[in-house]
Amino acid sequence: MNRVTTAFQKHKAIIGYLTVGYPDIETTIRAATMLADSGCDIIELGIPFSDPIGDGPTIQHASYRALANGITPAVCLSVATEINKKTRVPLIFMSYYNPILSYGLDRFCQDSSRAGIAGLIVPDLPPEESEELDKETASHNIALIHLLAPTSPEVRIRLVADKSRGFIYLTSVTGVTGTRACLPDYLPEFIRRVKNLAYQPLCVGFGISTPEQAVEILELADGVIIGSKIMQYVELNHDLSELQDFISRIRNARDGLGLS
Repeated sequence: MNRVTTAFQKHKAIIGYLTVGYPDIETTIRAATMLADSGCDIIELGIPFSDPIGDGPTIQHASYRALANGITPAVCLSVATEINKKTRVPLIFMSYYNPILSYGLDRFCQDSSRAGIAGLIVPDLPPEESEELDKETASHNIALIHLLAPTSPEVRIRLVADKSRGFIYLTSVTGVTGTRACLPDYLPEFIRRVKNLAYQPLCVGFGISTPEQAVEILELADGVIIGSKIMQYVELNHDLSELQDFISRIRNARDGLGLS
């Protein structure tokens, strides 16, 4: 069984995102270890890309800074290897398709598996065009995770339910990542529609910026994905104490409510 899948066996999952190399490699490794120790069940590592069309200003800024620091897919693999030595929390890569294609699909999946990567999210790869990467990830026991937007029709939901492994990534809004003041009213119905057609755990990301919002998501879905807010804490608080408190509050609320 893939390690991403096992992360949902005990309770609903808290998934934290970090852009690799922002503001530097040492901080990425330190933040990943802290996220795992504070309550994250899965850590998503973003491979920086020059045209991150699915990301909002916070993660775009982090990606540009990381690229300026010389962060490449090869460096991300090395960072993942170091993080994997410090924690047993499953690691997943988030990468746009071009860096993977340039690296070589088979080589990327092989090296990712060696680095301890258990899952892969490619936001600009439509499931209709993912057959080659489907095969390569499967051969290296890496879960290829697909996304669904709230506007997804039933035919797209069925396709993603057939192809996605590990979990299905539900975007809370149609658009880009970024913190938001409140969750959309249509979200419960969107989750319900997908639950009726899919067997995988459903995790919701895009816009979660408070512990209260995270718990609200966990009451509806199987996991919550937090990215931009985490990156804001990484930028503003060098010792990561505020980020540690943020994740701990979500974990304590989840455990207190018995969300399993």
